[in-house]
Amino acid sequence: MFIDHAKIFVRAGNGGHGACSFRREKFVPQGGPDGGDGGGGGNVIVKASPRVTTLLDLKYRRHYEAAPGRPGEKANRHGRSGSDVTITVPVGTIIKDAGTQDLLADMVAPDQSAVVALGGKGGKGNARFATSTNRAPRQVEDGTPGAELWLDLELKLLADVGLVGRPNAGKSTLISTLSAARPEIAAYPFTTLRPHLGVVSIGAYNHFVMADVPGLIEGAHHGKGLGHQFLKHIQRTRFLLYLIDVSDWMTEDPVGTFQVLQEELVAFDPTLGERSFAVLGTKTDVQGDGRRLRELHRHCRDRGLAFFPISSVTGEGVDAVLAFLARRLQEIRAA
Repeated sequence: MFIDHAKIFVRAGNGGHGACSFRREKFVPQGGPDGGDGGGGGNVIVKASPRVTTLLDLKYRRHYEAAPGRPGEKANRHGRSGSDVTITVPVGTIIKDAGTQDLLADMVAPDQSAVVALGGKGGKGNARFATSTNRAPRQVEDGTPGAELWLDLELKLLADVGLVGRPNAGKSTLISTLSAARPEIAAYPFTTLRPHLGVVSIGAYNHFVMADVPGLIEGAHHGKGLGHQFLKHIQRTRFLLYLIDVSDWMTEDPVGTFQVLQEELVAFDPTLGERSFAVLGTKTDVQGDGRRLRELHRHCRDRGLAFFPISSVTGEGVDAVLAFLARRLQEIRAA
């Protein structure tokens, strides 16, 4: 099950109280204060891990609490600090304060960590208040409470290339051809029910991550279809590939389909309209008389858009797309 949103409650540990104690030593007539400080409360830490791909675990366990600090003891012994609690999330998780919606952390790198709830400070024992005029203080400090809050966690996948298209445009077939990803492929719409990531290798040392999201239909940014809830997963992609079905059994206008897809992305997030992209005419092995392919090619050529006719089944044009992506991603990364 793919879960990309969760709401959890976190509570850091309270600080331990300072101790009030006095020495009782033989042959020491006055003794003195020897109350130690309390220990600090444990923190709640969020850590990104590439081994985790969903927020499923946080959907079923919603409360996380760190251990409190121990109180101070006599003989100037400090209390033990409370142990931290670490919550593991996928790379690409955004963490917000559920109450204010303030951004607390954006986990964009493996092993990145952030403290989302700070433990309380330990209180001072009476030994810390001794002065030349107050040699037997009974004053101590209580530990401060740890932070507690509700968090909104949202996963936005990190990928170099995002595949955008209508249902059954050939996105899943393409990513399964280029990588080890194995999404469901069938001759009916909406076979992809969750995003898929695949690592595409070009040579021994060059590779990139490709993301396949469920197909989009007109009105997706208003919640229509299945792809609307996954539009956020292409917000972080460096480059977009629009896949347009040019097979002879399609009745939709390929140029109109391409324009609708662009409009849906811009309506969801205007910055996606500025993202670099290329257009792929898919399923050329069943293009028929080629009229749909020529219309789409002419539209892209007149506007100076990168266009590639491909067939993921036969492999036609796939190598040209890979070479193009390798160049463009290198340019984008350098910039």
